[in-house]
Amino acid sequence: MPSLTIAVPHTLTAEEAKERLQSLFSKIKEKYGDQVSNLEESWDGNKLAYAFSTFGFNIKGDMNVEPNEVQINGSIPFAAMMFKGKIEQSVREQLEKTLA
Repeated sequence: MPSLTIAVPHTLTAEEAKERLQSLFSKIKEKYGDQVSNLEESWDGNKLAYAFSTFGFNIKGDMNVEPNEVQINGSIPFAAMMFKGKIEQSVREQLEKTLA
């Protein structure tokens, strides 16, 4: 599967960034529950392992909360490759809003 790597800088403490990201996942479940299913999140310190399904695609990866940056690594199905740029842009914009 093709990889997806995004790094978003922030000026928060790692703990505050983590709290905001946890809140974001709760909002995603509430707001997009009809489009996103099987949303799984598992935190180990400042590292999140995530997985979900959307529009028939299974997405999984991890997110690391660093002192000045959040790094996302994931994989997307080949069938979603034509949307990779849009996916990256949407994720980056949402993270920038969340971490602002």
